[in-house]
Amino acid sequence: KPLINDSLKLLEELECDKWKTELKNLQTDTLEPTFWHKADAQEIMQEISLLQEQIEQYEKIQSLVDDLKSFEELISSNENEIELDLESEIARSAATLKKLTKDFSVKQYLSGKYDKNSAILSVHSGQGGTEAMDWAEMLQRMYLHYFEKKNWKFDLLSEVRGEEAGIKEASFEIKTPYAYGYLKQERGTHRLVRLSPFNADNLRQTSFALVEVMPVIGSKDSINLNEEDLSWKFTRAGGPGGQAVNKTSSAVELTHIPSSITVKNRSSRSQSQNKENALKILKAKLAMIAEENLQKKIDQEKGKHQHASWGTQIRNYVLHPYQLVKDTRTEVETSDAQGVLDGDLDRFIEAEIKL
Repeated sequence: KPLINDSLKLLEELECDKWKTELKNLQTDTLEPTFWHKADAQEIMQEISLLQEQIEQYEKIQSLVDDLKSFEELISSNENEIELDLESEIARSAATLKKLTKDFSVKQYLSGKYDKNSAILSVHSGQGGTEAMDWAEMLQRMYLHYFEKKNWKFDLLSEVRGEEAGIKEASFEIKTPYAYGYLKQERGTHRLVRLSPFNADNLRQTSFALVEVMPVIGSKDSINLNEEDLSWKFTRAGGPGGQAVNKTSSAVELTHIPSSITVKNRSSRSQSQNKENALKILKAKLAMIAEENLQKKIDQEKGKHQHASWGTQIRNYVLHPYQLVKDTRTEVETSDAQGVLDGDLDRFIEAEIKL
């Protein structure tokens, strides 16, 4: 009964009629002869797909609520015991309804300017040499497992391997609606405490890695770059130890002169692909900075502000002398450290979204 009531309350709050009107208008736009010549045609198709999915989920919740109501009436009118197959069907319907209701409830918090966008997530190793690079790769693995659990598509944009182990940095594009809204609170410093496998004395060591999360900027978004503000350098891509791995100048270094932001990309053998990835990351960084500046003004009025930098420690991962992962902002914690490192991040991310 509480599940049905919660679902009915959520359905009242959702604006399904508004979604249907938006969908109809967008579908009408696609019928124009010049539609596919528009710069934002692909984004409009993605918006149509997103609206269709939301409407389908809304109607699915409605249908499941009706089913469970019918089951309730059947149970109350039947004095005999519930048949086993009916009991299983009720349990399945309730579990599906609970999941759909939870997903929609979380999305109600994602109303920021770029929250519906895809995202770029970057991991950077901190000071500490090989140990820190190994920790950065552990974080990379954690996020990739999380994306896989969520069935999110993702592409590697850039990666710089460590000389002995781990990574110096890596960036991924997560190609799913709401990826930025879900992940943006993951940015900040992640701290690891463990017995280092790279220490001859097997001493306990603390390592740090920085996570950045940026929105992928589409043609509708107002991030315009002037060519005169961009400085490009092209070099041969190098491998671990400094050896060249590419005979052509495919590695790209892009600097945005007004902000002094520099993006390096060498993940592809194609210079044009590396240029495209570098531009995508630069636009995402500029959008993130603009959003942070806006949030800073809001937070200053509230008397608080946190910047996604090395000084912003958001989560501790302790593997020795005990196991504990704890978020410093939400106080959410678990002793299942291995589960978290295997991508079980929902409890942390859902709590962050509601901050």
